[in-house]
Formats: sequence, structure tokens, C-alpha cells
Amino acid sequence: MKVSKQARRDAKQLFTRCKVNGLLDDDRVRQAVSAVIAQKPRGYVGILSRLHRLVRLDLERRTARIESAVAAPEGLRSSLTSNLTRRYGAGLNISFGMNPELIGGLRVKVGSDVFDGSVKARLSALEESF
Repeated sequence: MKVSKQARRDAKQLFTRCKVNGLLDDDRVRQAVSAVIAQKPRGYVGILSRLHRLVRLDLERRTARIESAVAAPEGLRSSLTSNLTRRYGAGLNISFGMNPELIGGLRVKVGSDVFDGSVKARLSALEESF
């Protein structure tokens, strides 16, 4: 679906108004969507689809997934949390998980950034170099 320039501008303005202290506020997003649906301005479907895309991208940017081969100790978890918060800012949703396929090390994914310090990645890189 092609979204007009005006719809993109309107969606961006709505998205900006939904932020509080640089973080997206769920209640404001709901209110904005309800207001657009109630008013039904020209191109409102395009506005809503673009707003949905902006919200989804913001949520992805604010989500961190940390995987390790074994359960990470609490000291490492707090250190990773503080380092990621310092680098990416407050409001980061951090989740920890186990992935035995990594063999050892960590894989950190924040939005589209991936930091892979796992043994599996190093072995794959070594294999490709031969």
C-alpha cells in the first residue's frame, strides 16, 4: 500500500507526540489511534499503517536479547544490563536466554545490532577462512 507524503508527515507528528521524555508511551499511542479512527481524516488508513510501522521499529530498537550457552551469573547480568543501558539509553527491555548451540560466549541483539562473541560464530568464521 502506497502511503502519501501527507500521511507520513501526520504519522510522524503523532509518533512524536506519543513520546514522553524520549520514550514511547503506550497510553498516548492508544489515544492517538482512537482519535484518528474517530476523526477519519483523509488517508487515515495510511496514517495508521505508518504509525504502526514507526511504533514497531521503536519497540525493536528498545528490545535487547542476550543469549548464552549456559545460564549467566547474576553479576554478569547486572554488568550487561548497565552497559547496554549506558550505550542505548533508558527504557531498554532486556531478556536473557540460553542457547546450547552457542557452545560458549554470548550473543547480544539490540534492534538491528548484533554482537556475536560465541564460540559457534568463531568456529564458523574459521571454517569459512579455509
